[in-house]
Amino acid sequence: MYSRWVERLTDVSISGFLWAFRIVIVLVVVVGSALTLTQGKYSLATWIDLALNGLSLGSIYALIALGYTMVYGILGMINFAHGEIFMAGAFGGYFAAVGLAQAGLLNLNPLTAVLSVVIMIAVAMAVSTTLAVLVERIAYRPLRKAPRLIPLIAAIGASFFLQYTFRGLFGPGIYAYPAVDVLGEAVPLSFIRLRWVDVLVVVSAFVMMAGLYLFVMRTKVGTAIRAVSEDKDIAALMGIDVNRAIVTTFAVGAAMAGAAGVLYALMFRQVFFFSGFIPGIKAFTAAVLGGIGNVPGAMLGGLFLGQAESIGPTLFLDGFGVPSPNQLRDVIAFTMLVLVLVFRPSGILGERVTEHKA
Repeated sequence: MYSRWVERLTDVSISGFLWAFRIVIVLVVVVGSALTLTQGKYSLATWIDLALNGLSLGSIYALIALGYTMVYGILGMINFAHGEIFMAGAFGGYFAAVGLAQAGLLNLNPLTAVLSVVIMIAVAMAVSTTLAVLVERIAYRPLRKAPRLIPLIAAIGASFFLQYTFRGLFGPGIYAYPAVDVLGEAVPLSFIRLRWVDVLVVVSAFVMMAGLYLFVMRTKVGTAIRAVSEDKDIAALMGIDVNRAIVTTFAVGAAMAGAAGVLYALMFRQVFFFSGFIPGIKAFTAAVLGGIGNVPGAMLGGLFLGQAESIGPTLFLDGFGVPSPNQLRDVIAFTMLVLVLVFRPSGILGERVTEHKA
């Protein structure tokens, strides 16, 4: 009787603490936003610039998050090496860009510049896909029937292995992406400040996300992937090649990450052996935010995280007098991850986990 009373009191205390934590977060967001907006320190053009930057960044996070959510949907594991797949694609795009620049094609004219970017993305997708398929075959497939903690540890090990393999191959230095002059030019619109690289990132990301959604939902291969994600044994009995469906999932997710690697590098103009870690973790945050295992949720989570990371620090913290709030963008992103895991583990579009599934 006493133990039940203590257990009930503990549950009530924890519930009360969580509700108090929710109220504090809501107050910080509401009061901070109100103080920032009433001060009138930032013009409408500044908020539009932040929103456009968040859209570009969120589009990249969404592309990377697709790999996390697809692999989790079909295997129930988090592929923590996915950030390094993204980094490998960025390296592949870099060497393609260097070759095109040395051939004089990168900035010859706008048409060759666009074709060069297409080639860079294609090379990056090929590199990332090849690497992801190898990782799946060597590190994950032998552990497919092992307890879920073991593949997770293997994924962390694969992440470090790829990081330091690239460090050994290319050194610890930062590689500067060759400039594509036309992408740095401003779009001729008087009411917003927008570069062509931002247009490229957003349009490319949305086209690839739409293509992936149609692939998963409207093709036989996509139907097979969805069937395997529901029940591998039943799918095998129905004649579906489970291994092929899983490899296809890894390949498609890696291709999206490789393309995202080039788009990210075109925005920030650098790549090095550790450049996939932070974007990878943030994309995982986006996947959890949208609902891990849910493809539209990963897209929505990435876009939402990009906006929160771009606008959030200034909007929420500047009103409290926090100096240089933009330096706290990573804090905003990872705080969102904690909040989602605490208050809605299923994410925005994810299904609620029942006791049977848990």
